Amino acid sequence: MDDLLTVLRTMAEETRLRILALASRDQLTVSEFVDILGQSQPRVSRHLKLLVEAGLLERIREGQWAYFRLARDLRGAQSLVHDVLDRLPAGSALLAADQERLTDLKHRRENRAIAYFRQNAQRWDHIRALHVADTEIEAALLAQVPEDAESLLDIGTGTGRILEILAPRVEHAVGIDQSREMLAVARANLARSGRNNVEVRQADMYALPFPSVSVDIVTIHQVLHYAEDPAAVLREAARVLKPGGTLLVVDFAPHDLVELRREHAHVHLGFADNQVLGWLAAAGLTGDHPIHLPGRRLMVGIWRARRPQRRDPAGLSNAAASRAGGI
Repeated sequence: MDDLLTVLRTMAEETRLRILALASRDQLTVSEFVDILGQSQPRVSRHLKLLVEAGLLERIREGQWAYFRLARDLRGAQSLVHDVLDRLPAGSALLAADQERLTDLKHRRENRAIAYFRQNAQRWDHIRALHVADTEIEAALLAQVPEDAESLLDIGTGTGRILEILAPRVEHAVGIDQSREMLAVARANLARSGRNNVEVRQADMYALPFPSVSVDIVTIHQVLHYAEDPAAVLREAARVLKPGGTLLVVDFAPHDLVELRREHAHVHLGFADNQVLGWLAAAGLTGDHPIHLPGRRLMVGIWRARRPQRRDPAGLSNAAASRAGGI
């Protein structure tokens, strides 16, 4: 009862309703809320604090920035909050102005992302020309995704392309990346896709901000060759994987293109099957037979592994129990 009263009291204020309506459409910083709402930063910060304390918003740290979004787990208030948001007057001039400013903000984000991508596109285009077409890789990756998965984590999400492809297959998808510039590109791309079950956040692939055994699928697409310690990346990915969950790794087979190390910051010149499968086994995963996609000068490998199902003393699978506390 107390929790319900807290939710009702918190929502019963005009600015906080405007904030919830915006947060249901996008994750925003304090300064972005200030820009849209036209109110002072202390006032907006106070409203955000109350909404977070009531469990209606989540605060996600990203370097020196913090993003706010509508909480995924609204406890018993889930239907109430969405019902209130659905009942907001469609003809409200105030809400329409908020939406217009949010749209304008997204356009500014997209323009910044486009500028960054144009500055860096040449290096990606050069590497793409050396291997099999992206569409073929994406189709092969999609074919490896289990049909009953609920959650997806894409490590090193970059432009968010893997999220665009795989998000329709799951209930919720998260992409992490260390680069704020790449996250800006991903946000712009995902906003165009119109999917509302996807989010991106800044995080370290060696220390993922997710509980153990909380994710159904983890993807690591063209990331390991940048990693100083690929085995550690795979161990961390295995940690968050649920029993029965799937890890999908896409990267280059061994090659001798040393210019990729010199000109494109590749730490490793591809990986052999026994090398990747050994790391996966050491991380407690069971690897499948790798898939190889030959290109003009680079061969792409897809390595799939699963976390074994475990059974409690009564002989019951704990996969269902592990679904609590997911991403």
